[in-house]
Amino acid sequence: MRLIALLLLVTPGLIAVYGIKLIRDALFGEFHSIFFHIAIQGLVGILFVVGGMAFIGGFILHRDRKRNLTKGRFK
Repeated sequence: MRLIALLLLVTPGLIAVYGIKLIRDALFGEFHSIFFHIAIQGLVGILFVVGGMAFIGGFILHRDRKRNLTKGRFK
């Protein structure tokens, strides 16, 4: 069960790291051929970072709510 939870957290983390790489490459002009334009590459990178971090944050918040560690702040 813990292995599944670890994989659930590592996968969005890796997607977020790849998003940071896409943003960096877009800023420095390194174009990947799977994207049509360098701006689209940067936007996809931003979406990957925000999506990965939101998933990890939601996972942690859900776990803390289950264990009653939020003390009623996020209802």
